[in-house]
Amino acid sequence: MPQTRLIAFESGLPFAEPLWRKLFAAAAPDRYQVFDRANDKQRAEVLAQAEIVVVAGDTIDNDILDAPHVKWVHCDHAGLNNSARKDVFDRGLIVTGSAGRSAPALAEHAMLFCLAFAARLPAIIDAQRQHRWLGGSELSGLSALYGKTMGIIGLGHTGRELAPRAKAFGMHVVGYRRRNAPAPVGVDRVYCAENGDDIGAVIEQSDYLILLVNLSDTTRNLLNRQTISLMKPSAFVVNLSRGEVIDQDALIAALNDHRIAGAGLDVTVPEPLPAGHPLWDAANVMITPHSSPPVADRRERSVGIIIENLRRYRLGQPMLNQLTRADIWTAAER
Repeated sequence: MPQTRLIAFESGLPFAEPLWRKLFAAAAPDRYQVFDRANDKQRAEVLAQAEIVVVAGDTIDNDILDAPHVKWVHCDHAGLNNSARKDVFDRGLIVTGSAGRSAPALAEHAMLFCLAFAARLPAIIDAQRQHRWLGGSELSGLSALYGKTMGIIGLGHTGRELAPRAKAFGMHVVGYRRRNAPAPVGVDRVYCAENGDDIGAVIEQSDYLILLVNLSDTTRNLLNRQTISLMKPSAFVVNLSRGEVIDQDALIAALNDHRIAGAGLDVTVPEPLPAGHPLWDAANVMITPHSSPPVADRRERSVGIIIENLRRYRLGQPMLNQLTRADIWTAAER
C-alpha cells in the first residue's frame, strides 16, 4: 500500500482528543500534521507538502486549490455547495464531505413537519395561547398520516432514513433519485432520472412531498411554478435541502392562493430570513431556522466517514460522499 505524502488536518475540526487519536491512528503509517487556519506561514508550509487535506467547513480555499500535491480534500460538512465549483473539478481534486452524519435527525425533522400538519398543530397552539378551545369547522383538515403517500425527492442518506419512519406510520412511500439502484428499505416504488422517469409522477401522487436533494445547477428551483401546479391542493411540501431548491415567489403565491395546503421549511433564501420577508406571513407555512437537533454521536460519525474514506483512498476504491460534475453549483464561483 503506497504511503501518502502528508495528511493535513485543520485545527478547527470539532473533535475531542479521543477522536483525534482515532484519526491519527487511521493516518499511520502516513505522516500527518494539524495546521492552524489563522497561521498563514504554518498553513502555507503544511499545504506545500500535503496530499490530503481535511477542513472544518464547506469551502475549499484557493491556497488549497493551488497546493502542488493535494489530490483529495475532505470537508467536514454535509452540504458542499461552496466546493462544487467548476475550477475544483478542472483541477482534478477528489472532494468528499460528511453527509449522512445527521441523517437520522433530519429524518425526524421531516416527520415533525408531517405530523404537525396532519394534526393542525400550529392552529391548536395558537388557540391554546389564546385560551380558546378549538372545535367544529376549525378542526377541518385533520388527517392521519396513515394511508397517505409520501414522495421523497432524493434518496440519499436522509431519504433512506426517512422512508422506514414514514412506513412505520403506515404511509405509502415513493421516491425519486438520479441514478438507477434498488429501492431502499421502506420505499414502495423508485422513479429514476437515469431511466427517463419524470419527477412529476412523484409530485402528482404525493400528499407529503419531501425535498432532500443536493443543491446544484440542476436542482435549483426544482420546485417552481410548473412543478407546484402538479401538486394536489391538499398536499404539503417539506424542504430540508437548501432554500434555492424552491422558487420562493412561486411557493408564496401557491400558498396564499391555497393551491397547495402548506409548506414546512427548514431552509430559506436568504438565511437568516429577514423580519419583513413575505414568506413569514404566507398561508400555512412553518419555518424552522435551519436547526435540526444533532444526533448524539455526530462527531463520531464524521470521524467514521473520514477513516473509511482514508481506507478507500489508499485502495483506489470509490469514496463516500464524493462530489461529481453533476453537483456543480455555479453560484459558488461568484
